[in-house]
Amino acid sequence: MNFTTGEALIKLCDENNICISEVMILRETNYLENSREDVLKKMEHAWSIMKNSAKEALKGDIVSMGGLIGGEAARINSRRLEGNSPVCGSLMSKAITYAMGVLEVNSSMGLIVAAPTAGSSGVIPGAFLAIQEEMNLPDEVLIKALFNAGAIGYLIAYNATVAGAEGGCQAEVGSASAMAASAITEIMGGTPRQCLHAATSAIANLLGLVCDPIGGLVEAPCQQRNAMGVSNALVCSEIALSSIKNIIPFDEAVSVMYNVGRSIPHELRETALGGLAAAPSACGACRNCK
Repeated sequence: MNFTTGEALIKLCDENNICISEVMILRETNYLENSREDVLKKMEHAWSIMKNSAKEALKGDIVSMGGLIGGEAARINSRRLEGNSPVCGSLMSKAITYAMGVLEVNSSMGLIVAAPTAGSSGVIPGAFLAIQEEMNLPDEVLIKALFNAGAIGYLIAYNATVAGAEGGCQAEVGSASAMAASAITEIMGGTPRQCLHAATSAIANLLGLVCDPIGGLVEAPCQQRNAMGVSNALVCSEIALSSIKNIIPFDEAVSVMYNVGRSIPHELRETALGGLAAAPSACGACRNCK
């Protein structure tokens, strides 16, 4: 059982009356000849790392290699715990806290899961952990949902790119946001088609996002873009679960994202030669530039 397009994925879901995550599990077991037990165990390990990386930044001050970020996740978390009403609600506050925290762990050489990249590694853990805590979900639900996210990431990587150097930040945070949006939609009882609508919306909303890391480091503005990516995922899932469809199919959206990415000037594709990285204040803020 294999698929290389969103259309083929939906067809498999329809023919077998199963969800996207189950199709991906069957692909991993049948097509790649792994046992179901081994596949689930590996994903359980990945989820464990994700959870730890999301929580690690809340335990104490973390200073990044470039000195551009550190402590932001703890500040957002403290504001909520001190009784201040989060502007965007408890779920979203937790999601952006965890998403930003993962980037702090990554930038201080801690252990993270690239999902799909290190620069976008906070989006999925942020969304999943917030959903788990707010809705009291067992780990098994989140572990299975990661296969849904994996299916979306696989399709984007196969048909386009998840590399900022090739497609801009839309290919990194945009892809992670699409993966999270689809998976959350499945968790909340959405259909496979609704999952793809959520993923499509996530891609569309971040289309053209440039990759301009200050000092060439995966720190700023990467950290806050992960917060944006996780927020976008939650919004797009809510839209899809409300039976709102996209005019552009998922496969076409992925193709458009790739073409847009190839059109972005090289200065805005992870070279740190343009965008915020070229702002006058950028170099002075980076420890490695002094």
